Amino acid sequence: MIYRPDYIKAITPFIDQPLVKILCGVRRCGKTTIFEMLKDELLRRGVPADRIICKRYTEMDIPDNISAKDMYDELISLMHGKEHCYLLLDEIQEIDGWEKAVNSLLEGSDADIYVTGSNSKLMSSEISTYLTGRYILIPVYTLSFREYLDFKTDSKLSRKELLEEYIRFGGFPIVALGNYEAQNAYQIVNGIYHTVVSRDIVNRHRINKQDLFDRVVKYIIENMGKTFSANSISNFLKNEHRKVSIESIYNYLRWLEQAFIIYPCERYDLQGKSILKTQEKYYLADVSLKYALLGYNRKMLDGAMENIVFLELKRRGYDVYIGKNESKEIDFVATKLDEKIYVQVCVRIPDASDREVGNLMELKDHYPKYVVTLNDMDTGNENGIKIIHLADFLLEEKW
Repeated sequence: MIYRPDYIKAITPFIDQPLVKILCGVRRCGKTTIFEMLKDELLRRGVPADRIICKRYTEMDIPDNISAKDMYDELISLMHGKEHCYLLLDEIQEIDGWEKAVNSLLEGSDADIYVTGSNSKLMSSEISTYLTGRYILIPVYTLSFREYLDFKTDSKLSRKELLEEYIRFGGFPIVALGNYEAQNAYQIVNGIYHTVVSRDIVNRHRINKQDLFDRVVKYIIENMGKTFSANSISNFLKNEHRKVSIESIYNYLRWLEQAFIIYPCERYDLQGKSILKTQEKYYLADVSLKYALLGYNRKMLDGAMENIVFLELKRRGYDVYIGKNESKEIDFVATKLDEKIYVQVCVRIPDASDREVGNLMELKDHYPKYVVTLNDMDTGNENGIKIIHLADFLLEEKW
C-alpha cells in the first residue's frame, strides 16, 4: 500500500466530529486504499480493532437486493455491546436509500461515520434533506505527479522520464503500481471506463440507445479542454445523420459528471466578475481515459497538459474557471478564499509576445501569474510572470 498523506490530512480535522465524512471520486482512484490508511491511523491512535467496522457494498461484496434497512440492522448488530465505533462504508451508493440508514446511525448510535462512493448522487438533494449541515465532502482524485513519484520510488527513470510516463499513462493507482507497456496500461483504463459507463450510467439510467450515448461521449472526450455546448454536439451529430435531443445531451453530460468521468470548467468574466453560463469546457478525471479510447499521439499534448494542471488545481482545493478578459482568454483562473492565481498552459512558448504571456500581462492586479510549459529553455520571469516547467509547477508546495 502506497501512503497518500494528503487525504489523511484532509480527513483528520473531522475525526470524531458529528459529521458524515463522504469521499467521492471516479472508480479505481484509490478510495478503498484511503480507507485502509484511515484504519491504520485509527489503530495508531489507540482505537481497538473490533471498534473499526469496515464494510464494502460493491456488487461483488453484497447479496442481491440488500436494502438500506438490512444494512442498518447489520451495522447495529456489529456495534452491539461496543463503545464508540468507527464505520467505514465503501461504495455505499449501491444501496438504495442508504442516506436514510446513515442518518439514523448518525442520530441514534455512538458511531463516527465515513463513506465512499463513485457517483456524485452522494451529494444529491436526498442527502441534503437527510444530512443537512452534517456531512463534509472530501473529493478523491487519481494520483498527483508528486504521488506518482512516490509510487515510483524504485524506478531507475529520471524525473523527466517519469513526467513523460505520467503524461502518457495518467494517474490511476493500479497502472502506476505496475510497469506496463502502453497497450496494457490503456487496456486497464479502458476496463475502468467501461465499468463506469455500463454500471454507473447505462444500466442505472436505462439508456436504450447506447451507440448514440457512446458517440456523444466520444465527442466530449475528443474535445477535452475545448469550449462547446449541447447545441454544438447536436449539430455535429446531425452532420453524421444522427438525431439526439438537447435534453438527452444535457442528461448525458450530467451523468458523466455524476460518475466523475468529466469535470466542468465554467467561464469567468474578469471584467464583470461573473460566471458565464455558456460555452464551458470539460476535463477528464484522468488524461489516460482519452488515450484508452482514442489512442495516444503527441498532438494531444497541449490538451493533456491543460487537463493535468486543471486536476492539480482541483486537488489543492481551488475553484477553477476559464478566464475571459474582453476578447482574450486565460486558461485558468483559480480561487480559494482570498487566494487567486492565473495560469496559462502551453508545450512551448515561440516568443515573448505570444498569447500565453501577453494575455497575462494585460491583467493589472497583483495575484500570481504563471505560464506552465514543457520547454526548459522557456522558463524564467517575464514582467512579473513566472514561466515554469510543468514538473516544477506540479511539485511546488505553494504557488
